[in-house]
Amino acid sequence: MTNNTLTIHEGGWEALRESAGEIRRDVFIEEQQVPVAEEWDGRDEECRHFLALLDGTPVGTARLLPDAHIGRVAVLAEARDSGIGTALMLAAIETARRENHPAVELAAQTHALAFYERLGFEAFGDEFLDAGIPHRNMRLELIET
Repeated sequence: MTNNTLTIHEGGWEALRESAGEIRRDVFIEEQQVPVAEEWDGRDEECRHFLALLDGTPVGTARLLPDAHIGRVAVLAEARDSGIGTALMLAAIETARRENHPAVELAAQTHALAFYERLGFEAFGDEFLDAGIPHRNMRLELIET
């Protein structure tokens, strides 16, 4: 794949629901077997959403909750390991910074800890299960203390 153009769109759930929802359904519900009721937690309306488009095709998504938690980070299997997850995270972090949050937090699937650590996140607390998948909480300070 050469000359691919990656763009990140930021918006509300109404604007990005169709594409973001399809990606989340593919990654979380189909691929990872997350129960439908756990994936659709009723919080999407209050979040800022990010949609990654590769040459105009939706391939990844993430959301930023009002309390500066980043979640629902998902990239379609065929588009992984190409920087899309990093671009989504940087967009969410920049939005949190713009909103003057002192830090962002997330619950990372343990297989993805190194990915988030490369972005500067630090794990804290014990491992726990969410939707039957091992996770750790992680935090990135946005304001130097």
